Amino acid sequence: MTGKRNNVIPNGHFHKDWQRYIKLWFNQPMRKKRRHLKRVEKAKKVAPRPIKMLRPVVSCPSLKYNAKLRLGRGFTLEELKQAGIPKKLAKTIGIAIDYRRLNKSVDSIQRNVRRLKVYQSKMILFPLNPKKPRVGDATAEEMKLATQLRGIVMPLKNRSSRPREAARVATKDEKDFEAKRFLRKTRGDHKYKGARERKARQEAEAAEKTK
Repeated sequence: MTGKRNNVIPNGHFHKDWQRYIKLWFNQPMRKKRRHLKRVEKAKKVAPRPIKMLRPVVSCPSLKYNAKLRLGRGFTLEELKQAGIPKKLAKTIGIAIDYRRLNKSVDSIQRNVRRLKVYQSKMILFPLNPKKPRVGDATAEEMKLATQLRGIVMPLKNRSSRPREAARVATKDEKDFEAKRFLRKTRGDHKYKGARERKARQEAEAAEKTK
């Protein structure tokens, strides 16, 4: 095959060494088993403590997802202060701390303070020295009832910060409402607000002059 004019003669390179460009994953089952064994080993090591730490409830970032809730990295110092938990003690009883997160609403503080207080009420704190228990330490009977929590500590049930409205029949006003017309009118009122006020002021001044 010959090409026209001074062009490159086509030559298809189809015999590529494809084995260099792929990655096999034959060790996946063994890695899964290894992770499982590590989790079991950690559970035995920290028993009877929970495997995971308590995480706060935070709002998702961006305007698209800010109505949803999820578990965050750690509690702020303000939340721990209002819950009455020293930060040095929080690390020893399975409460995660995040020094970077900021509280931007009272609702978020109150939500996480309630979460900390519920955790404290359900927590069974073993004494460091059984012969000299401190205030708040568990008794011998409570220590017998203690079981290790393997999953997420206090998982989220409802992941939305806004309560869902029950289904109902639309009213006549809602059926007659035209969203497009309302938005156009609102946009126009906002755009021409200054011009209309200036025109009304000029008309009022002209009327006073004529009087």
